[in-house]
Amino acid sequence: MVDPLIGVKNLRKWFPVRRGLLTPKLFVRAVDDVSFSIEKGKILALAGESGSGKTTTGKVMIRLIEPTSGKVLFNGEDVTGFDSKRLKEFKKQAQIVFQDPYDAMNPRQTVFQILQEPLLVHEMTGSRDEATDLVYRALEDVQLTPAEEFTPRFPHELSGGQRQRVAVARALILHPKFIMADEPVSMLDMSVRAEILNLFLDLVEKYDLALLFITHDLAVSKYIADELAIMYLGKIAEIGNPEDVVDTPLHPYTIALVAAVPVPDPRAKLSEIPISGEIPSPINPPTGCRFHPRCPIAQFPICREKEPSLEEKVLGHFAACHFSNLLVEKRKPEGRVSKAN
Repeated sequence: MVDPLIGVKNLRKWFPVRRGLLTPKLFVRAVDDVSFSIEKGKILALAGESGSGKTTTGKVMIRLIEPTSGKVLFNGEDVTGFDSKRLKEFKKQAQIVFQDPYDAMNPRQTVFQILQEPLLVHEMTGSRDEATDLVYRALEDVQLTPAEEFTPRFPHELSGGQRQRVAVARALILHPKFIMADEPVSMLDMSVRAEILNLFLDLVEKYDLALLFITHDLAVSKYIADELAIMYLGKIAEIGNPEDVVDTPLHPYTIALVAAVPVPDPRAKLSEIPISGEIPSPINPPTGCRFHPRCPIAQFPICREKEPSLEEKVLGHFAACHFSNLLVEKRKPEGRVSKAN
């Protein structure tokens, strides 16, 4: 078995809520006891509704924000205990690609300056010629050629797809081992999305990267990922091979996500979305299973009182549900997934 490059163990990130001096402390439980790992050359997609804790998990993994408790393991070492020198070296190895490349770039800098900046911060170049060589190579990696045509441009002179390629090049230029990509294709035209997804696949294979791919789109997850984790209200609800998770889900929440995916066929028969309502507040999450107020197969009192653990229900396929046995039967949906009985 290959040792994972990076992972989290019992990770928690609680944000304190400001209140009066005499009132009890409250916390937003954005990430609450999450564990998973990613091997070199592999892609793990993290999916779920807005507010489920996906981006917070990614930011804690690369130490943009500090965890409340738990571990972030990189090559077997807990990076949460690193001093400033080792943390700087870790951040060189762990990079991020943001959702909006325009907001992530200084509009007054050229592409060359944007890509040169991380080289200067980490003292990776001794001359302008060396920096130019590294910048050109990074641009060639993301298929922006000829490179000399793009280096003098400003962000507003690039298309959305080109800006995102520059953002990927900026992450790659430090030769990282891990990249966290936060909704990197959600703001791009449909015609450009496939190009950027294929670019990530090529780069992961070429440089043996570990990639955390955060997304709302299950179709994208199924296309790009080696493993898919579904997150709900700060916890992992289901994790496994993307085809297994999407085609034969073992958690009612995943069934609802699949059911909500639009089908590009006007003749497809649509079925009822099996859940309703909004995601509960992470300040005061439900007791027991956090999904039970919206779950169509919840049974009481167990679902209200006992929190389900993430267990292997089928080989390599894990779910946190007391009644996954009701969902093990393989589904072959027409259009959307039908409501579970």
